[in-house]
Amino acid sequence: MKAKTILLLACLGLFINSLQAQTTGTFQIKKGMIKVTVLYPNGEGKTFDMDYYIKKHMPLMATFFGEGLKLIAIDKGIASGAPDKPVPFLAIGYLYFDKFSDYQKVLDLKATEIRADFKNYTNIQPVVQISEVLQ
Repeated sequence: MKAKTILLLACLGLFINSLQAQTTGTFQIKKGMIKVTVLYPNGEGKTFDMDYYIKKHMPLMATFFGEGLKLIAIDKGIASGAPDKPVPFLAIGYLYFDKFSDYQKVLDLKATEIRADFKNYTNIQPVVQISEVLQ
């Protein structure tokens, strides 16, 4: 039990450090990094629990990806670009890595567990895009 508590605290620390780096500007996104963008499209009957996503799901991702994960960022959709149109995405999550292999090797091992957690915060099938940062 003590080992699990220590592991949980260590993972939470990694997550908090990632968020602090993002908000304080101490972490710099660099050209060539890999950005995994997870988009949660809006639509009739779609639900999204942002509190769970921030406090449980993303820390779980930090646990799975470990030191290969360099930064986590989360957007909450608040408006669309057109008046009187619904927000196109309820949420967007970003995971930054130095190398694609840092993402892929963990995904190969943990994809089932990651997908199993979706039901705890959304009924949306996310859209994933993997990009190389150019600027």
